[in-house]
Amino acid sequence: MINKAGKNIESLSFSIIQSELGANSFSQEELAIVTRVIHTTGDFEFADNLRFSTDAIERGKELLRSGCPIVTDVKMVSAGISTRFMADKNERVRCLIDDPRVIQFANDHEITRSEASMRLQKDILPKAVVAIGNAPTALLELLRLAREEAVIPGLIIGIPVGFVNAAESKDTLANSQLPFITSLGRKGGSPIAAAIINALNALP
Repeated sequence: MINKAGKNIESLSFSIIQSELGANSFSQEELAIVTRVIHTTGDFEFADNLRFSTDAIERGKELLRSGCPIVTDVKMVSAGISTRFMADKNERVRCLIDDPRVIQFANDHEITRSEASMRLQKDILPKAVVAIGNAPTALLELLRLAREEAVIPGLIIGIPVGFVNAAESKDTLANSQLPFITSLGRKGGSPIAAAIINALNALP
């Protein structure tokens, strides 16, 4: 739990970020998310490459307040989700990357474990917030499930980082009709996916 001194530093940091951003076209809630992402990364380029579907923030708030599951591709995303904003985090966050069933399924079908974890949880995805911070294959699997099996996640926070299919998978997501928050290009990462969850949880 952050103490008073920590809150003061965070508040000052946010003020500095928003001052340096200057005039922008973000809504108040989008700005809160962009600010927290920049606070997490120190990288102002996220002000240019973050993208939101029309209903993403409202949908995310409603899902999180309803106690929805949060499905992540890797443990680092799970670790970054703060109990400061989600006291029941341990009951709600699901990461099956090391589950023996996922490992066996991935080996049997010659796919990645992150991809297998999405496929094996498709029954809960429509009522879940899915946070992808590392694996483009997990995001590509979500896109395939939506396209081929009409499995539409409650909200996709698609922020995979990397050089193989990261930019391409996020571009496809940004041009889809799915509910999403994403970042264009190669930049991304698990801390950013977690920061977006935290920002959504912190919104009034």
